[in-house]
Amino acid sequence: MKESGLPDRYENDAAEKLSPEKQLSPEQQDLKNAIKAFCIAHQHDEHAVFLIEGDAGTGKSIVINSIFNEIQSLSRSSDKSSPFWKTDNYLVVNHPEMMKLYKNISESYPALKKKDFERPTTFINRMHKSGKKADIIFVDEAHLLLTKSDKYNHFKQGNHLEELIKLARITVLVFDEKQVLKFKSCWSQGLLKSLVRGLPCQTYHLKTQFRVHAHQDVLDWIEGFCQKKILPMPQKQTFDLRFFADAQDLYDAIKKENARYRLSRMIATYDYPYRLDGEDHFIREGRFTLRWDRSKPDEKLPWAERPDTIDEVGSVYTVQGFDLNYVGLILGPSVLYDPVTDGIRIDTSRYEDGAAFTGRDGLQDPEGTKERIMLNAINVLMTRAVHGLFIYASDPALRKRLVQMQASRDAA
Repeated sequence: MKESGLPDRYENDAAEKLSPEKQLSPEQQDLKNAIKAFCIAHQHDEHAVFLIEGDAGTGKSIVINSIFNEIQSLSRSSDKSSPFWKTDNYLVVNHPEMMKLYKNISESYPALKKKDFERPTTFINRMHKSGKKADIIFVDEAHLLLTKSDKYNHFKQGNHLEELIKLARITVLVFDEKQVLKFKSCWSQGLLKSLVRGLPCQTYHLKTQFRVHAHQDVLDWIEGFCQKKILPMPQKQTFDLRFFADAQDLYDAIKKENARYRLSRMIATYDYPYRLDGEDHFIREGRFTLRWDRSKPDEKLPWAERPDTIDEVGSVYTVQGFDLNYVGLILGPSVLYDPVTDGIRIDTSRYEDGAAFTGRDGLQDPEGTKERIMLNAINVLMTRAVHGLFIYASDPALRKRLVQMQASRDAA
């Protein structure tokens, strides 16, 4: 990705970045055209699936929102010659923060209505009750769909995506296997292929990184870390990758960037206790103390856009799918230095997200899956930043290794 200097003011908010009117790159426009052509070609089929793949930050959600707005505009227009006229279409996403964002965006576009956007369980249960079938379902963050029943969330069937495909002629979905975060959503390419086998299916893979405005050495470093490797320190560049010996110093730096450009936040791996009990729960690292994000399901703005959340630490569930200008990331006690490999190792017993590891029935390698989920979470957290990623490691040995690596580069 080519470097991009910061503007005089802060970056646009998430609603603007995901706007249906946002200018697309040639690759993204090509994808949009391919989706539209696929929908027209298969509009009379019983079922068909269009799969959008790509790493975090390649603009998958931007494309899906753009084409959804266009198709809804044609559906609700007076142009009876359009193949999309009076089609019944929906966008579903199993992510409450992203749902807030989509519904907020819909208020600015006459072709979009809030009822067009639903969580998958709500949509599936409603459609089964009505006996109806949609023409096109767009599924953002499909890697968050449930792969097994969940009585707690009122999902009685066996797989979200399987049910969604049954309920639509065409299903367009965004999928990234590296963003799977729970046993209950334990997706793999094999499982995905088994669900679309025998159906007309087209896959498009986005490759260009748009979120992280950094040279390739930074992107390689992040990818390597999520594979338990510590690659050489990237060269100095406009993207600011920094390691901190003190968590409070990191927080002070993030507050400084937030005052200048906004949309800069603290986030952490799920290695610190947190419960939905109405109380505040805190992350403590040395002289640093800050509360986890407060649960506010009725809050209209997503966590990443609320000014008050500079005084909180977000989790992977808070920021997945969102851009931040600067990220202050605390790697908690589960992320350890491995002197034998000069890499990292993951201690799955230190992970505090118990909900992520419920529903292990049927998993062939639960321990290996736990590690994969935790590394996926680190990947999501590390790929939120547009202009700078500041990292503090709780493990003293890992912290020392990262800070020394940075000092050696700066002294060269």
